[in-house]
Amino acid sequence: MRFRELRFGLGVFVLSLGVLLVRFLVPRPVGMADNGDGWRLLCDLGGRHPELSSEFYVHFSYGPGSACKSDYISSQAWLDWVASKLGKVLGSSAQLNLLVLGAITCVLVAVGIAATVLGLELSRRNRVIATVLLLLVMADSAFFGYFASVLSEGAGFVGMLLMAGGLLLMNRTGAWRYWGAALTVVGALIGINAKSQTLLLIPLFVVALALIRPLGAKGRARWLLPLGVLVIVGAGTAAVQSHGDPANAEYREANMYHVVFDSIVDGKHDTDADLAALGLPQSAKKFIGTGWWAAHPWTDADYTGFRDKISRRNVVQYYASHPTRTLQILQQGAVDTLTARPSRLGSFAESAGFPQMAKEYRVPVFSGLSALAAPLGLLVLVPFWLLIGWAGVRAFRRRAREYGVVVFFLLLFAIGQFGLSALGEGVEGVKHQLLTLFPTFLAFAFAVLSFFPRPARPEPEPEEDAEPVTEVFDAFREPEEPAVR
Repeated sequence: MRFRELRFGLGVFVLSLGVLLVRFLVPRPVGMADNGDGWRLLCDLGGRHPELSSEFYVHFSYGPGSACKSDYISSQAWLDWVASKLGKVLGSSAQLNLLVLGAITCVLVAVGIAATVLGLELSRRNRVIATVLLLLVMADSAFFGYFASVLSEGAGFVGMLLMAGGLLLMNRTGAWRYWGAALTVVGALIGINAKSQTLLLIPLFVVALALIRPLGAKGRARWLLPLGVLVIVGAGTAAVQSHGDPANAEYREANMYHVVFDSIVDGKHDTDADLAALGLPQSAKKFIGTGWWAAHPWTDADYTGFRDKISRRNVVQYYASHPTRTLQILQQGAVDTLTARPSRLGSFAESAGFPQMAKEYRVPVFSGLSALAAPLGLLVLVPFWLLIGWAGVRAFRRRAREYGVVVFFLLLFAIGQFGLSALGEGVEGVKHQLLTLFPTFLAFAFAVLSFFPRPARPEPEPEEDAEPVTEVFDAFREPEEPAVR
């Protein structure tokens, strides 16, 4: 571990943290309004706040609220807990201060960027370019607000960045590899347990660990550290998921309800045929376009009669027998993905003086471009994925394995998450697809960096010449004494 590299990494961290904090607080703080799900995390910190208007404005300070219970599992709760304790140490009277939470998350993002840059075998100039590129992704207006919110997407974004940086460091030799292992463990525990959707990272994480290999590492030296990381992350994730509602089972029927009545039977296509294909009566039309929590269908006698049809099995059978309609739903999912910004979630506090649901556009580089292409949906998203995949394959062929591993780790998760949200959730598509858009942009950043030339490896220093041997001519040799018999 070279002092020069450590100094450069510290410089990247300080610069990134400064940029992120300015982007967060100047000229006024930004965050992400609560879409109504924030109570699930606030319960663990002191209560629910039903009197606060969600969606319109960001509430940067949450005091004690009404008692509530939630089995929702998210690593975002860990960040909230740290922010709560630190806020009280700093003198805040709030149970959760989003300004403290945002600052903590900015520190984690800066650590992830610095670690990632140190894991890249690039020249100093190209490492600076890598820093800028990563900052553009992490500070993008579509994602940054979630770092100061009561929603769980922010933990997913941070976890994926830390995992990428950790895997890249694990590909290096010496002490860097062990620091990378520690960062990978932290990032994986945060990223995998952020939401039920991010559990999809588990198989991809296992494959990524298997493919990471430092130069010259063989046998035990190669496998022992990744195996240790896998055991710790696996045990930690199992422990986390065993305390609460694993994989959000509580919301499965609600998700299928929205898939059926907001996505498949949306009132804009052949409603009667779709109802018949799903085995639903005509009386089910009254539920089209309604929300699970607003309509309370479980109290309706008509719904009780066909409740068994609101199931994953029935929905999967419909998709299998209606490929055209399935493609239309995927197209809408792609439009939602590229749209990037939920229309109803504001970015500012009410005291900032902006209208309800006003959004900030301080760093709209990636999300701005994607929003322009959003109407094209799959016609843009699929070629973009193919382009990133081609860059990943090229990285493997050019012996830049670590780039290929990270690119495909992020890309395959994005594709899997896209299908899961588009076909299996049915509502709030733009927000849910942020876990598709973020890894897509992050994978694109690494795909671009894979084209940068690596600096030539330093030649080993020549060994000092040994003292020359003095040659003795035969004429000057002493005669050998004959052996005594």
